[in-house]
Amino acid sequence: MVTVANHQADNLRNLPAAAADGLSLAELLKAPRLAGAAVLAGGSGLGRLVRGVSVMEVPDILPWLKPNELLLGSAYALGPAPDAAADAEQGSRWLQLISDLNAQQLSGIAVKLESDELPAQVIELADELGFPVLRLPDEVVFDEVLADIYGLLLDRQNQLMAQSDALHQVIANIVLGGGGLPQIADEVSRLLDCVLLITTPDGRVLADEGAAGHRQAVATGGLFDGSGRFLVERLPIGLHPTPEEHGGHIAMTVIVADGVDHGRIVACRQQPLPAGTVQALERVAIVAALTITKELAVSAVEGKFRGDYLRDVLTGQVAADEPVVQHCRSLGWDINRPMVVLVAELDAAEPSKPGAPAGPSVVHRSQHERFVSAWQQVLRARDKTVPVVGFSHEVVALLPARSGDQARMVSELVAAVSGDRGGGRQSFSAGVSRRVLEPSQIATGYAQARKAVSVGRRVHGPGSVSHFDSLGVHRLLSLVPDTAELKSFATEVLGVLAGDAAEAADLRMTLQTLLDTNLNVAETARLLHFHYNTLRYRISKLERIVGPFTTDPNLRLDVALALQVVQMRGI
Repeated sequence: MVTVANHQADNLRNLPAAAADGLSLAELLKAPRLAGAAVLAGGSGLGRLVRGVSVMEVPDILPWLKPNELLLGSAYALGPAPDAAADAEQGSRWLQLISDLNAQQLSGIAVKLESDELPAQVIELADELGFPVLRLPDEVVFDEVLADIYGLLLDRQNQLMAQSDALHQVIANIVLGGGGLPQIADEVSRLLDCVLLITTPDGRVLADEGAAGHRQAVATGGLFDGSGRFLVERLPIGLHPTPEEHGGHIAMTVIVADGVDHGRIVACRQQPLPAGTVQALERVAIVAALTITKELAVSAVEGKFRGDYLRDVLTGQVAADEPVVQHCRSLGWDINRPMVVLVAELDAAEPSKPGAPAGPSVVHRSQHERFVSAWQQVLRARDKTVPVVGFSHEVVALLPARSGDQARMVSELVAAVSGDRGGGRQSFSAGVSRRVLEPSQIATGYAQARKAVSVGRRVHGPGSVSHFDSLGVHRLLSLVPDTAELKSFATEVLGVLAGDAAEAADLRMTLQTLLDTNLNVAETARLLHFHYNTLRYRISKLERIVGPFTTDPNLRLDVALALQVVQMRGI
């Protein structure tokens, strides 16, 4: 890290010209020792990036070559040099050599040949692949060429370091001046002439800045889900085109502090980004990590203070009177309005499969911390006055009650938090209370929401969203502490229908549909797509198992309750 305390950001508003972490072959041909080289074939590939040089002085060097290297070769190492009159075997050997070098992503080959001509099929293949074939002057010495090329590559690396250092100083001064992630993103997007995003580890956008001219690359790149989450799991770290055709180019790096993954920095624009962009973003990530760590520390202290206060209100330990309403207003919360209480809890994580590969060494913030942060970000984007806090195992929010469809609003919030389950997020269940018309009813609403999430998960399984008013008889059944007693009751009433066999589940569906239609046989047959006589036979079979439920109203009630018990999970 460089020293920035004695520098002023205003003196560093313009960075050195962007540089790639290598040189194109066309740029290398301007080197003194390569000035006399002739391009025999593959001229369309002179833009290939060169990051190193290898010399082929003996045959069979292919296993030791690396991508983005320029291969220098002698006639002895390459074998007899083919010319226009070369026999088929010689031409075939050169065709195979060019194919192999291109497959290993070499930048090109420069050789000493006795003739300036190559067989037509060799030229055709090199042109088709865009693989440059150069003829070196006879007087060229390979050691001198190596010195020239590596001198130019070192100069380019110095350019990259100067660019990264200057960018680092600019951003560090922004932070020292009190700036945050939006200011960092704004300055970097200007300096790199791109759209810059700073996101959480699972892709929630924390800062989004950049010129409108590059927005097309972001909008058409297929990079966001319906909730606005950036799909970080679709892109590898590094520099590459966006997934969708005509989507532009993108560079991404990780924000890490003390081994903890804090997010991603993403640069995107229509035109290709220089290869040095990744190195520049890595410098920005260092400063962004410090900023995020500071914000997390401040947020943790504020959140604990707010959470402790709201917990007392939710549990009824503090009466929600006018002083409480005023104190909440000083915290930026509005609780003096019709509301509903929402409680969300993470579901149990699925156990990892045996033999699954180990994850990366970077540690992620706890799922619960990220879960709380996601709810806070989604709700504050809609209404900053909504109280939302995280406790040890749940998130609680006091949502304004809508005059229209409250369930639809809750569904939209849940969808925004859960997204497409990408980015390593875990499923969760949520419960919603009845309308809370005044602050004094908040504690009651909190109890209702907790009951809704608990019962809803038992009835519908993980990922459920349950409203207290829709719990029905399950609310009463959940009050029975002895689940063995409930299971015993269901078995006594339903017999074999309480089992897990496919036939038992099929007959339970028939029985439930009969009860739902008030024993209307014709309507039940229509709903289940049965013939009338088939359903009559099934009814007879059901009565042999559970008794005369069609004529005994008390038995019918027992059967209805037993079916609800079987529906509950964990019984």
